[in-house]
Amino acid sequence: MAQPQSKKIFFENLSGAGKAIAVLTSGGDAQGMNAAVRAVVRMGLYVGAKVYFIHEGYQGMVDGGENIEEASWESVSSMLQVGGTVIGSARCKEFRSHEGRLKAAHNLVQQGITNLCVIGGDGSLTGANLFREEWSGLLTELVEQGLIEADAVQKYSALHIVGMVGSIDNDFCGTDMTIGTDSALHRIIEVVDAIMTTAQSHQRTFVLEVMGRHCGYLALVSALACGADWVLIPEMPPEDGWEDKMCEKLSATRSRGTRLNIIIVAEGAIDRHGKPITSGIVKDLVVKCLGFDTRVTILGHVQRGGTPSAFDRILASRMGVEAVLALLETTANTPACVVSLCGNQSVRLPLMECVQMTQEVQRAMDGKRFEEAVKLRGRSFENNLKTYKLLAHRKPESELPISNFNVAVLNVGAPSAGMNAAVRSAVRVGISEGHKMFAVSDGFEGFSKGQIKEIKWADVGGWTGQGGSLLGTKRTLPAKHVDKIAEQMREHNINALLIVGGFEAFLSLLELLTARGKYDEFCVPMVMVPATVSNNVPGSDLSIGADTALNAITATCDRIKQSASGTKRRVFIIETMGGYCGYLASVGGLAAGADAAYIYEEPFDIRDLQANVEHLTEKMKTSIQRGLVLRNENCNENYTTDFIYQLYSEEGRGVFDSRKNVLGHMQQGGAPSPFDRNFGTKISAKAMQWVTKKLVETFRQGRVFANTEDTCCLLGMRGRALVFQPVVQLKGETDFVHRIPKEQWWLKLRPLMKILAKYKTSYDVSDSGQLEHVVRNRPRESDASVAM
Repeated sequence: MAQPQSKKIFFENLSGAGKAIAVLTSGGDAQGMNAAVRAVVRMGLYVGAKVYFIHEGYQGMVDGGENIEEASWESVSSMLQVGGTVIGSARCKEFRSHEGRLKAAHNLVQQGITNLCVIGGDGSLTGANLFREEWSGLLTELVEQGLIEADAVQKYSALHIVGMVGSIDNDFCGTDMTIGTDSALHRIIEVVDAIMTTAQSHQRTFVLEVMGRHCGYLALVSALACGADWVLIPEMPPEDGWEDKMCEKLSATRSRGTRLNIIIVAEGAIDRHGKPITSGIVKDLVVKCLGFDTRVTILGHVQRGGTPSAFDRILASRMGVEAVLALLETTANTPACVVSLCGNQSVRLPLMECVQMTQEVQRAMDGKRFEEAVKLRGRSFENNLKTYKLLAHRKPESELPISNFNVAVLNVGAPSAGMNAAVRSAVRVGISEGHKMFAVSDGFEGFSKGQIKEIKWADVGGWTGQGGSLLGTKRTLPAKHVDKIAEQMREHNINALLIVGGFEAFLSLLELLTARGKYDEFCVPMVMVPATVSNNVPGSDLSIGADTALNAITATCDRIKQSASGTKRRVFIIETMGGYCGYLASVGGLAAGADAAYIYEEPFDIRDLQANVEHLTEKMKTSIQRGLVLRNENCNENYTTDFIYQLYSEEGRGVFDSRKNVLGHMQQGGAPSPFDRNFGTKISAKAMQWVTKKLVETFRQGRVFANTEDTCCLLGMRGRALVFQPVVQLKGETDFVHRIPKEQWWLKLRPLMKILAKYKTSYDVSDSGQLEHVVRNRPRESDASVAM
């Protein structure tokens, strides 16, 4: 498909004048729905349209009256961090009838509404599409009944629908992640992490039941993220005799010294014959066969509650803005679409194609075509399942391939949450591929001192939930100790290197590549997996640890803003990490609802600072009581955090007062988020599979000899795919002085933050405006892709 041409939409020439947009939430609630509602309202108002809330979903549309309320800019303030949906959601039997839809059409026409943004699941979106198809007929009936004027049929001739999927189950085909899924995973992982401490104390087995009546995504990803011993999901029921295999696995795990077992069961789990497998059945089985002290925890609606994660806020904000753009560009012949996420890009897909694909999954499961059901769920789901099987179930020694290759794993640079999950994944995949795995402590400094030891399967048990770097990490680059490192490579016969780290790891690979000319020991496959909270590694849109840091920033900003509730008007100046990279400040600002974010990549001067103060002063004269300003630590050597704080304090005198906070190293600490655990696990597994492939390709005459550019790579996420890129080719994309990529995708999100903060700005929509089609997942035999 041809790439869309880059174009910019300006406040002056993007007009929704004369249009009325209504937003509703329907079906089950999901964290992040409020962020989507906020984005729709503010983007709609920004382009000059009238925007309406429809309270209580379709029931409110049928009942009309006060349920359809015009929205203002201030009416969506302070709702970004609130879970659930503040405009209400209700299941509506009446809307399923023709008479109910006739009432709904009448209520919309009375307000002049012909643009609907529906946030819900496949049932809600299917209902919206039916409503759209019947629209002209409904208007004709209303004229015949004398309820509307005849000219209204022409004036409101077409109903335009755009959907956003809000569902914690992530059960909608066509999108990688639905609004609410990441937050639900946060709730599950918080519980699992807490349970693991008590389970270890008493040597217990815990059976956790999570939501997912028809979709096992939550169960599967939480099992991957916490390293569960067994998982049961509806899409892939266990083979007959699973009871004995599961008990053997649990017993073997205990025999290796592990003090606990975790089993995760989706509420819709079944066996091959369609018989339900409940958490109670699993508990009774473990007690009967093994005699283990076993407890059941059913998470229930805890998974729907709580504050939305940073990922869900950003996803919902991006989707809400995209939904308004789609409504503005739609015509009478445009099919109803759903705005969706594919990799790291927003896309528009025909709504009914997605619904039909989702229904196909259920038909495949009903027909016991489970392999087909997994494929229909999409590339992301299938790879989650493959990766879980690879890491959770150890093959007997007799079944492992014998490669005679030694692979070393090390961390380089500053610690980041998720590094340990990446190392665990690399070690276990390497062992499964038949390699002997070696762990290097304290980066290249430890390498030069011989701090290298073999690491076994059981040694990395329980690593996924650990923050920091259990191997130890240093910023030291290899050039300083290249002789000694070469000696250690020779002594331990290291045939490949896998490095998990940030910008220092990238520089290290470049140095090792140069050293190949002098030392044959470095003529081996080398690959880097990006891991840094700063997200400043060239060649990758995302780095392991950045999501955890964003959640730390977002949670802290929420608390700081809450501290001002009930007080006089107050602005908070908050400093974030990132070196010269403004990712954390910009994306954290979007997630926290900031009014401004100062970064190095977007130069600013005293006039910009003054304009921001004046903008906040105007906002403070309304009902908005709190302001939030983020500053990247190295955005400007003169406009320091203290300077900006003092400027705001002085210029805002009499209107608002100011406070400042430096978040510091709390952004690097804490347990990794579900996203970072999952991302680290899958990207590292793919990196190790690449290592195996290169080892086989470069093994000649009894030794490994790899001296081409494509044997020294960085594995990064680019748009919709994970891509191996020779590090030498990334040199031209890198600003080495400021340690950032020359082009960064997230800069496109900055205007979005400004729009939602009521600034007039331009918005680049080069990635928007093209309706794509749902593509069936047809994986090739050799496809080792680990899509997000």
